[in-house]
Amino acid sequence: MHSFGNRLNTIFTFSGLLLAVLCILTTTISSNFNEEGPPVNAHAEVMKVNRLRKQLSGNDEVILTLNISMDLRSAFTWNTKQAFVFVAAEYETAKNSVNQVSLWDHIILDKDHPNIQTQVTSKYSLIDQGSNLRGKEIKFVLHWYVMPKIGKTIKKQMVMSDFRLPEAYT
Repeated sequence: MHSFGNRLNTIFTFSGLLLAVLCILTTTISSNFNEEGPPVNAHAEVMKVNRLRKQLSGNDEVILTLNISMDLRSAFTWNTKQAFVFVAAEYETAKNSVNQVSLWDHIILDKDHPNIQTQVTSKYSLIDQGSNLRGKEIKFVLHWYVMPKIGKTIKKQMVMSDFRLPEAYT
């Protein structure tokens, strides 16, 4: 028959496999019920329109200086590995009902630094296909992706503020 060592090996292997399956199931199920804390507090305001010009290709280009403040403490839980945040400018044109352009992004690597207070020139230019940006009402939307250690990525967003671009090129 089977020796004592073979039987012991079978018991330990089965127990280890069962324990691994239970850990994976518990973590996956519990991360689905993981509730975020209070809502994220965030605000963005335009400090200065650095440039509003027509490119040689005929497209409008805007570069802004933004004052961004956000508190993402509620996005961090026991299962959060990191959070990717970006500020997007959203506006409407005759061709497209939703235009979205990323202006600034940042990766928050740990829960010890969830607050961001910065004054920054937009990392990426706001460029529109055509000359539709002069006098356009844009809204700044904060998007954040919470990347867990185990489980699915959580995507959230919130509107931070509105701003009307100048009517004339600078």
